[in-house]
Amino acid sequence: MAGVNVDDFDHDSHLRRTFELAREAADRGDKPFGSVLVYEDDVIMADSNREITEEDIRRHPELHLAYRACRELGPDKRAETVMYTSTEPCPMCAGGMVAAGFDRVVYSVGGNEISEFTGTEPSVRSAEILDGVSDIVGPLLNEEGRQIHEDFAWEAER
Repeated sequence: MAGVNVDDFDHDSHLRRTFELAREAADRGDKPFGSVLVYEDDVIMADSNREITEEDIRRHPELHLAYRACRELGPDKRAETVMYTSTEPCPMCAGGMVAAGFDRVVYSVGGNEISEFTGTEPSVRSAEILDGVSDIVGPLLNEEGRQIHEDFAWEAER
């Protein structure tokens, strides 16, 4: 991997970029989720949730980045890429990420925590779906990530 170890990536900086994207999504009228793909410690793709503004239930940032990565990056490069995401990927997104085969997924707010905000039942955790494909790391910067959800009007979403 060109001498770069994913353990040495600037995890805090990349996660904080996902927080910016999550806030942008919320400001635009979407749910507060953001993600980036990082290769050799550089952000190579970024996205935020657009399922409301694009009227497309598939426009979760993790799924859209996995889709783009499968189209634009070869399998070897994807295997050296890390997805950072403001919130642990849902089962749909984790399923799409199986095809992408990223080295690692790093998140801030766990799927079990998001159910507290949304009032829904906890779903299958991404680690179960990505077992043997991608390492799952998180929660990191959890208080900062949770603040985004605390600021969002989840009650209005129910």
